[in-house]
Amino acid sequence: MLLPSFVVALSLCSGVWAAPVEQQPLAGNNRHAGPRGKPFTPDHSDPYDGKVDSVGDQLQPLPWRNGDGASVLGPRNRARERENPDLVRPPSTDHGNMPNMRWSFADSHIRIEEGGWTRQTTVRELSTSKELAGVNMRLEEGVIRELHWHKEAEWAYVLEGSVRITALDTEGGSFVDDLNKGDLWYFPSGHPHSLQGLSPNGTEFLLIFDDGSFSEESTFLLTDWLAHTPKEVISENFRLHPEVFKAIPEKEKYIFQGSNPGSIDDEIPKSKGYKKSKLQFTHKMLAQEPVDASGGKVRITDSTNFPISKTVAAAHLDIQPGAMREMHWHPNADEWSFFIKGRARVTIFAAEGNARTFDYMAGDVGIVPKNMGHFIENLSDDEPLEVLEIFRADKFQDFSLFQWLGETPRRMVKDHLFATDKKAGEKFEQAIWDAEKDVIKDKADLIDDEKVEL
Repeated sequence: MLLPSFVVALSLCSGVWAAPVEQQPLAGNNRHAGPRGKPFTPDHSDPYDGKVDSVGDQLQPLPWRNGDGASVLGPRNRARERENPDLVRPPSTDHGNMPNMRWSFADSHIRIEEGGWTRQTTVRELSTSKELAGVNMRLEEGVIRELHWHKEAEWAYVLEGSVRITALDTEGGSFVDDLNKGDLWYFPSGHPHSLQGLSPNGTEFLLIFDDGSFSEESTFLLTDWLAHTPKEVISENFRLHPEVFKAIPEKEKYIFQGSNPGSIDDEIPKSKGYKKSKLQFTHKMLAQEPVDASGGKVRITDSTNFPISKTVAAAHLDIQPGAMREMHWHPNADEWSFFIKGRARVTIFAAEGNARTFDYMAGDVGIVPKNMGHFIENLSDDEPLEVLEIFRADKFQDFSLFQWLGETPRRMVKDHLFATDKKAGEKFEQAIWDAEKDVIKDKADLIDDEKVEL
């Protein structure tokens, strides 16, 4: 099974404690000893940099931190500030000149067409989006994204509704399938395909291309090609009189209202030369059996269970209220995250003392360059968080900080972190005893250090 070290829950060995353990809740700003005062005020004190859900708690961020800072006198975008509290009042651990790692599709230009629209997040919108580009597209019922192909491979996740896809492989094999919410498709570079909205309200999906410089405007379109080819050549190619092609479009159609399709069986050509593709271009991601963590569920799709997807791997995360995607990093690719539901805090560690915290909401895109340490924390203690982690890679790979320290000689770990506090080192050693990573950690209770006896 992929990533066998994922576990159902993080468990401490039974019989470890010599006395009952009294615990205190780990919730929002009540961590550890708890903060003093109301967040974003001069008298607020929180030496542990706890999270603040400014949207859920209806708070207006201001740049006050542990008595330092000042109010804002000039012009303000208050709604934007509430969405990004950790930019207005960064944690004390943030440092350096890390580039921006956040973009919202709400800030992307929308191309509006007949019965649909499209918008994109590429390296032009987000300079750190170098390995992957994303397109958010909407098609009403019967609306077609016309027959086309790309230089880049295309991976997609259906966000809502139903869609029919068609494709052709390099052996001349045809593929047709109907997909629903949570399903994927993948078209290798150069493979021709089309999309059509099916359900009464159509469909919306996220498209991922394996090049950050991709442009949705640069696809190879059937109508665009024929509009720029002499009618005589088209005539010779199809062995028909040029007059037959007088009515073909004079420019690209791109997205347009088509006729409603019948069943797949009715639509498939009955010609003698027709053959079905041996390739499987689609996959039902949400139908996968999830890996259960203590704080949520994880589904991973890459070339091991979706063989055609050679250049894109992904993980779907359901993170419970208050839970956290554990501290980790990815050795083989940048992480391109898409936030489907909820609100999150992410701190990215870039080495050389550089770290920066970003906040994300539904519709936002986040970038974490390969090998940079990070976590994803659900800001809300009431609402779930749903995230896609996407990579330009054939396989999903990550390293868990918890697992690494648990499987390193304990003496060495304590020499690094607790050389001046032997008691704290012993407690930390017990916490990492099992060394199995819990990819999403639940909103657990913290152990009250004054009540624990080892």
